[in-house]
Amino acid sequence: MEVAPNEKPPVCRIMDFGKFKYQQKKKQHKTHVHHTKIKEIRLRPKTGEHDIEFKVNQARGFLQHKDKVIVSVVFRGRELAHIDEGQRVMKNILEQLEAVGKIETPPQQMGKRLVCTVAPR
Repeated sequence: MEVAPNEKPPVCRIMDFGKFKYQQKKKQHKTHVHHTKIKEIRLRPKTGEHDIEFKVNQARGFLQHKDKVIVSVVFRGRELAHIDEGQRVMKNILEQLEAVGKIETPPQQMGKRLVCTVAPR
């Protein structure tokens, strides 16, 4: 195989062409681009502290992997009368995720859900 055809004299090399093609293919795969996905974590206003902590760690992992995270607090039944409790939970989560992500859309009420999008830094 010719390595440097423009040199004087041209440089050639004896090699296994199948192995060469395999190495070229491997180099091409290393240029793979990560496509961001949107992940979601769902909570309720009465979710326990440990469960919230677990969900935040999951979201932190998603953000470190360069995926967006939708944090949603779902209200059911009489919980709609205590939206402030859900906002407290949302504020707590966003404070914990502040180090690895930035708020893309602020928390907003959408029907029976309080939704916020966090993007990786």
